[in-house]
Amino acid sequence: MSVHELKRPPLADIAQWRVDVPQALEQLRHWAQVSPLQPALRHKRHGQWYAWRWIDVLRDVERLADGLRQQGFTEQSRLAVSGAFEPNLLLLTLAAQQAGGQVLAIGDDLDAQALHPILWQSQPTHAFVPRRQTRQLWLNHGQAVLDFAELFGPSEPPQRLRTSRTQAQWWSEEGTQWQGGLTVLLAQWLGSGQAVAFPESPGSASRDRREVAPSGLLLSAERLQRLAEEIDSRLAAPGTWRRRLCDWAIARPEKGLQRLIKQRVRRLLGLHHLHDIWQAPRTRPDNLARLNEFKRDIA
Repeated sequence: MSVHELKRPPLADIAQWRVDVPQALEQLRHWAQVSPLQPALRHKRHGQWYAWRWIDVLRDVERLADGLRQQGFTEQSRLAVSGAFEPNLLLLTLAAQQAGGQVLAIGDDLDAQALHPILWQSQPTHAFVPRRQTRQLWLNHGQAVLDFAELFGPSEPPQRLRTSRTQAQWWSEEGTQWQGGLTVLLAQWLGSGQAVAFPESPGSASRDRREVAPSGLLLSAERLQRLAEEIDSRLAAPGTWRRRLCDWAIARPEKGLQRLIKQRVRRLLGLHHLHDIWQAPRTRPDNLARLNEFKRDIA
């Protein structure tokens, strides 16, 4: 019996994986109409930054929706996405909604034993799994894994950027292992109309964040904690006079020397344009306080 023939569990059983942004397509059409040439997505690929304008995003979503329908995707279908957040994954998520089906976000850090019961319960009819090692795991479970290039067909590549910066943009270095994160990302991105930038890989996130210098962070509680730890790692060891000097400068950046010290730390972290931090549930207050110290309006 194929996955397509299995009885689907009730909606409540898949709520923890379901991506649900009710006004997503209407918001996308709005930004494509009022800001068609403004950047909507930015992603680093093979060492270069690329951008998708709002009108590009809308056209790509419509094109991918047609490709999904040709693959048998209907209103009764479920698309599972698993991987790092990046433009292809977002475009395909919106395309599945355009085609009338459901989208499930399933962590890409699961082994075979953990993945099996999730697939049995969620029963996706189609899957998008970009990472090669993870894709093989899904294929071994009998899943129909989609090829993005095959769905999209021949097309012009995204625009290569001369600069990676814009006045206001969110930053995300997450993936589908952040439960509920894809819903958060889509809601904040489409609700604000600001671009979202993504690193080339998890390993290059710190370096790529410095290049982008985002104005807002869209991160899980766990990732915010790692960023707070990264801040501390950039400073001198606790208890030393250098650390006391840094802490003093960060807390009171009103004068010249303190401001210079704090600005240097902020630039090392790529936080020198930071205005907003989306507060993830369960974020530790001390981590949030540490990051709030680096917002631009109080620097």
